[in-house]
Amino acid sequence: MREEMTDAAWLREKPRVGISTCLLGERVRYDGQHKWDRYLTDTVGRFVEWVPVCPEVECGLPVPREAMRLVGDPESPRLVTSRTHADMTERMLEFSQRRVQELEKENLCGFIFKSGSPTSGMTRVKVYDESGMPQKVGTGVFARAFMEHFPLVPVEDDGRLHDALLRENFIERIFCLKSYRDCVADRTVEALIDFHAQHKLQLMAHSPSMLTEMGRLVAQPKALAPEELFGSYERLLMDCLRAMCTPGTNANVLMHMMGFFKDELTSDEKQELLDVIDRYRREMVPLVVPLALLQHYVRKYPKPYLAGQSYLNPHPIELKLRNHA
Repeated sequence: MREEMTDAAWLREKPRVGISTCLLGERVRYDGQHKWDRYLTDTVGRFVEWVPVCPEVECGLPVPREAMRLVGDPESPRLVTSRTHADMTERMLEFSQRRVQELEKENLCGFIFKSGSPTSGMTRVKVYDESGMPQKVGTGVFARAFMEHFPLVPVEDDGRLHDALLRENFIERIFCLKSYRDCVADRTVEALIDFHAQHKLQLMAHSPSMLTEMGRLVAQPKALAPEELFGSYERLLMDCLRAMCTPGTNANVLMHMMGFFKDELTSDEKQELLDVIDRYRREMVPLVVPLALLQHYVRKYPKPYLAGQSYLNPHPIELKLRNHA
């Protein structure tokens, strides 16, 4: 079973995450500047290994350079320079296809794009119509190629990561994907069953219905060829994790955990725990509050099944992702 993840263990098991180079403080933007995100470098960067990508510089464009924009059809826009209107579309498409193939060997567990970029913007990138009017309906050329090539790899942009819920969900997916790949590296059914057992409560908090569907796969592993089994499970895993946890789904998991202590807790302890869970459900306290109390009981009244659940430690505690109410 999964051991409780310590700080040192997180440091030893760093997932590799792609990132737009300018977010690391490198002066690679068209104006010779950067978009350094200190939260990513100083906080998240302690627990991941960055793989920087700057499509413009890596495809041979200088710094500084003429700014570019997307024009035309939002589903298949052209990439042109803003002043001279030089068409850079084919050059960027060719680079993007080559670069995503190179990134296959990096075993990336996520990618953070630069919001608004005509090459690296994940969503809501400006696309200019024939009259020169912009609409935020596009996706950057490289970002589109990456997401099409790696449909299961978690992606976000730096702007959306300012939202606490989106940030928690994204980082949780990164670490869960890394855990899955490590656990089933030898492609044995036993490893898949073990992973599923260790992550049941975490998956329950996202989508009980998808957890049930994943459970059917694990219960009848010989019904599918090995590659189809693992491929289907990974797709369901990432779809399940994309579903946002809510106070209601988390509270249901907390109540499920409480049931393991029905014979140990006094009536006062049970009432205290019920009250704390209810306050969390009503968004009066953050998730870390009821979890701290439950973790206390896991230590006081040893429950190996609960102690091995990824739900208790899905990501490094230093990131404080469960501290928001």
